[in-house]
Amino acid sequence: MDAGVGGGGAAEEFLQIHRHDSKENQCSSVLVKHIQAPVHLVWSLVRRFDQPHKYKPFVSRCVMKGDVGIGCVREVDVKSGLPATTSTERLELLDDTDHILGIKILGGDHRLKNYSSVVTVHPEIIDGRAGTMVIESFVVDVPQGNTSDETCYFVEALIRCNLKSLSNVCERMAAQDRI
Repeated sequence: MDAGVGGGGAAEEFLQIHRHDSKENQCSSVLVKHIQAPVHLVWSLVRRFDQPHKYKPFVSRCVMKGDVGIGCVREVDVKSGLPATTSTERLELLDDTDHILGIKILGGDHRLKNYSSVVTVHPEIIDGRAGTMVIESFVVDVPQGNTSDETCYFVEALIRCNLKSLSNVCERMAAQDRI
């Protein structure tokens, strides 16, 4: 289930961290995904800056430059079908207590300039079981020749695909844990 951020609960607490100060030539958005798997399981995948291919279907390979830690950089190879083949990304924030991950794209052969995103992971109860609400927000420059709406639509589609894949992987792992 995808939704925009609305009233109440953990979403309200973390709205501030998802508030991006976008400039005139930028767009930003916030997406939410509810996953029927416990927060520790979801976070175990989200926090792996060095292994985005574990749940991001468009990533074919990830090579770290140094050890994982704030400020580290990864080179990501993108699968065919997208208008890119590589992306260079820096880990901006990794908080294992509050389950917050922040990244910034430094470069690559794509049009996502000045892209930053924040992902937060929150426990919730779904159908009487431990579940997780994942909130992902971003800000990015609008490329010349595109509108803000077109840019946001494209980035939101990528994030939705990643969140759907994260949900599928985590729910499958959670089901195996219950067996």
